Amino acid sequence: MDTLISNVTVVTMNEKMEVLFGAYIGVTGGKISYIGKKAPEEKPATIVDGTGMVAMPGLINCHTHLATTALRSYLDDVPGHEQLEQLLQKEAKMDSRCAKASALLGIAECLRFGITSVSDLYYYPDATAEAAAESGIKANVALSSYRFVDENEEFDFETDEQCRELCRVVDKWHGYDDSRIKVDAGIYAEYTSNHPLWEGLADYALEKGLGMQLHLAQTQEEADSCLDRTGLGPAELLGCHRMLNVPVTATDCAYLTEEERKLLGKKKASAVATPIASYKAGQGSTPITDCVKAGMNVALGTGGAVECGNLDLFEVMRLTALDQRVKGGGADGMPSSAVLMMATVCGARAQGRAADTGMLKEGFDADIVLVDFSAPHLMPCHNVVSALVFGAKGGDVAMTMVRGKILYQNGQFPTIDLKNVVEELTGYAIPKLFAEAE
Repeated sequence: MDTLISNVTVVTMNEKMEVLFGAYIGVTGGKISYIGKKAPEEKPATIVDGTGMVAMPGLINCHTHLATTALRSYLDDVPGHEQLEQLLQKEAKMDSRCAKASALLGIAECLRFGITSVSDLYYYPDATAEAAAESGIKANVALSSYRFVDENEEFDFETDEQCRELCRVVDKWHGYDDSRIKVDAGIYAEYTSNHPLWEGLADYALEKGLGMQLHLAQTQEEADSCLDRTGLGPAELLGCHRMLNVPVTATDCAYLTEEERKLLGKKKASAVATPIASYKAGQGSTPITDCVKAGMNVALGTGGAVECGNLDLFEVMRLTALDQRVKGGGADGMPSSAVLMMATVCGARAQGRAADTGMLKEGFDADIVLVDFSAPHLMPCHNVVSALVFGAKGGDVAMTMVRGKILYQNGQFPTIDLKNVVEELTGYAIPKLFAEAE
């Protein structure tokens, strides 16, 4: 046995939703090899004292843009109609070196807050994958493809520049380190592309066994515009062009019709609720109960740091519970256990990782987070699951482990040279992004 976490409260998130007090978790070869109330007979190489701690499955952030971390707080109070223009100006100056430094900082933040796996939809997927590979975090990396194919243009997936980039990234990274890194196909949204690209990406994803990431129905204007142009809602339109034939992770889904939700439910698609980013942008949030009733899987995400301020999924859990309780008309509108399930079990399902992560269970990957419950704001604790959702914060995380390897512990990042990352940001990325045009 490599590691034993002793005398810890274990929130398993297993099928029985068991919570074990004064328990032990053994880790061998990156897997959970033992969970029980008694100390295992096998002697471990290392013991982690879990006294006063709660062990939970690693949180899964199913929507982010890690490379935008360098732009955190830059656009917070900029009027909505100016935000996109200014963001595009900065993104035009970005290169892979900027993206990697920003992604590494974002990953460090995720690990600090107990996130063990991320789904990233952005540009420079090779740089983001490099950052994930070096740090040890799990990642589903998608290239945010965008372009309209002219009706007079003969689209060729084999020669299209963005499609060729996706192919290169898939060949290099998909399945890396026993699938610690996966590559998904992706588009930014329905309104930034059209059907030749969609069909080419969908066919390629189906051939390679990839998922599909995108934004969907984030605003009423987006949904209405699609209906006016095509006579269909955005989910219906994408479904007509094979985009729903692969596992889809669609962020927001705030303005879908009931029929569209049922279509996505039939296709076993996942919606990702990002309530902090949505409300910060003045937009509506995901109608989670309606999506679940339609048969959809619902996970949680932060969005990028430029959108939500930080990557603390504990904050997202809390707002999700509050938001759904207001919409649902009472405290029973969204139980704490359901919110925690969205951040773990449902996130694993959305990433295609449900067979080995999302729960603390023997045989599963040792993606384990320790939360320090000795803090004043977490005492006394009458309900551990409720306290994780309504009381805990990302800053309460004492340790983050991915596949048995400690990636964050008590302020230290064993796999990330944070000083070097900051130097890259301050010495190269930020000057480049914010340089005045000559």
